[in-house]
Amino acid sequence: MNVDKAKKRILKRVQRGFKGYPQISVEYFGKAPNLATEVVITFLSEENGEPQIQRFTGDKDVREDEAIQSVLLKIIERAGAVTVVESRAVSVIA
Repeated sequence: MNVDKAKKRILKRVQRGFKGYPQISVEYFGKAPNLATEVVITFLSEENGEPQIQRFTGDKDVREDEAIQSVLLKIIERAGAVTVVESRAVSVIA
């Protein structure tokens, strides 16, 4: 799947806002604020439930990696996530 198409489909889910659970959160991390080398996806099946966390890393910007964006979309779809939260900003890690 094209990276732009995957990002657009994820953004549509994010723009729906909070609709309940299950919920998926997507956060980006990197060594610089303009380069995300890691993405963390967190799944919550219910409020106050135990989060399930999965990480993906890459050598280049994972926000522009076609394979990673496609996998994120598939995870969202297969989990049946009603709410998707995404932080597009990159959290800098030391």
